[in-house]
Amino acid sequence: MNACTCLPGLWLADLARHLAEAVNTLPHIAILDDEVDITQLLCDYLQSRGFRATQVHSGRALMALMSVDTPALVLLDLGLPGEDGLAIARKLRENWHCGLVIVTGRADAVDKIVGLELGADDYVTKPFDLRELLARITAVLRRTAPIAPVAPGAHVDATPPPERLHFEGWTLDAAARCLVDPAGAEVALTTGEFELLVTFVRHAGRVLSRDFLLEQTRGREAGPFDRTIDVQVARLRKKLEIDLENPKVIKSVRGAGYILVPPVTAA
Repeated sequence: MNACTCLPGLWLADLARHLAEAVNTLPHIAILDDEVDITQLLCDYLQSRGFRATQVHSGRALMALMSVDTPALVLLDLGLPGEDGLAIARKLRENWHCGLVIVTGRADAVDKIVGLELGADDYVTKPFDLRELLARITAVLRRTAPIAPVAPGAHVDATPPPERLHFEGWTLDAAARCLVDPAGAEVALTTGEFELLVTFVRHAGRVLSRDFLLEQTRGREAGPFDRTIDVQVARLRKKLEIDLENPKVIKSVRGAGYILVPPVTAA
């Protein structure tokens, strides 16, 4: 007799439940592209690398998914027929906290700058190498993942960095991921702006190169024409500086990078 036919139905139900729970603990990635062959390729590849992947082919389908099964990261194509991919990116940033990587055939620098300004964590142009895309996805997930709580009784060897940092009247709460201005009002930050500001305040008084800032915030090195960090710094300055023509908080150091000038103290 086949042993499988003798297993009680309850045991099979428990097994199915445990398998479903195991699948649901995998990092979930949504792939939005109108080309089914691309979404299928990415879905198969990501699943083979230990992710749970969902294919969607319209902005409406993505929004429905976000409401019922919010992914940890979205791969978003901008060239959707009849839809504005940048508007979808803006809506994602306004309503959900998740990683966002734009994967598109639009290689124009303006599209890249606008996409990053809207809060995309990375921008990849087609055609792309699957291994490089995986590395970028992993880097974004590492930066955007919530901090895991320490188990009761666990021994922590290193002192964690302070969560509340003060500079020039501003307060950056790393745990709550929020910035409060000198008047006590909260200032909204995109994921990219938050990661960049955390890097600055934790290295205050030091000149930080563009390569260092890009590696710390996006997990990769800068190319010779990569202006991502310049765009992010310009956005931060609009929120931090009184006089954009004469910045006092984040200063440029010609040929070297940027420096956060005010002293930083921990609460």
